[in-house]
Amino acid sequence: MPGWLQLMADSFWPLLQAGLKFTVPLTLLSFAAGLALAFVVALIRLFGPRPLVLLVRFYVWLVRGTPLLVQLFVIFYGLPTLGIVLDPLPAALIGFTLNVGAYNSEVIRAAIESIPKGQWEAAYSLSMTRAQAMRRTVLPQAARVAVPPLANSFISLVKDTSLAAVITVPEVFQAAQRIAAVTYEPLVLYLEAALIYLVFCSVLSALQSRLERRYGQHAVFAGRLR
Repeated sequence: MPGWLQLMADSFWPLLQAGLKFTVPLTLLSFAAGLALAFVVALIRLFGPRPLVLLVRFYVWLVRGTPLLVQLFVIFYGLPTLGIVLDPLPAALIGFTLNVGAYNSEVIRAAIESIPKGQWEAAYSLSMTRAQAMRRTVLPQAARVAVPPLANSFISLVKDTSLAAVITVPEVFQAAQRIAAVTYEPLVLYLEAALIYLVFCSVLSALQSRLERRYGQHAVFAGRLR
C-alpha cells in the first residue's frame, strides 16, 4: 500500500472522531440556538418597538458586515482583556450562534413578509389575535418559503466550523493540522479533512432535497384544497 494511502487509512478514524465529537455537536447546537435568536430578531424587526428595532438592526448590520473569523478572534482572544475568559468550545458556540442568528433573521423576516396581507386579514376575520394568526396561518406558510435558504445556511455552517480551529477547538480541521504537524504530510491530511466535510455536506444536501420535496408536496396539496 502506498505511504500516502496508509496515512489516510491511519488518520481517518481520528479525523472522523473529531467530526462526530466536535464538528457535528457544534453545528447542531449553534444552528438551533442561532435559529431561535433569528426568530426573535425577525419578530422584533417586524413588530417590535422602535428602540428594539434599532438595536437588532445594529446587531444584524454589525455581524453581517464583519468576517466570522474576526468575530471568533474578538470573542476568544479579545474578551479576556475585559476579564471575560471563555473556553474554546463555548467561545465558538457563541460566535457561530450570533453569526447564524444575524443571517437567518433576514431569511425568516423575508419569509414572513412574503405571505400576502390577505392571509392576515382572513385570520383576523376569524377573530384570531395577531399571535394566533402568526402561529396558525402565517408561520406554516412562511416555513415553506424559509426551508431552502435555512437548509443552505445549515450546510454552510458545517463548513464554517472549520474556522473554530483557529481558537483551538479540536474539530476535523484542527485534528488534521495536528497530525500534519507530526507526519509532515499537510496535503494528504488536508485533502482527507476536505473529503470528510464533503461527505457530511453531501448527506445534508440529500436530506435537504427530500425536505424540500416534502414541503412542495404539502404546498400543492394545500393549493388543491383551496
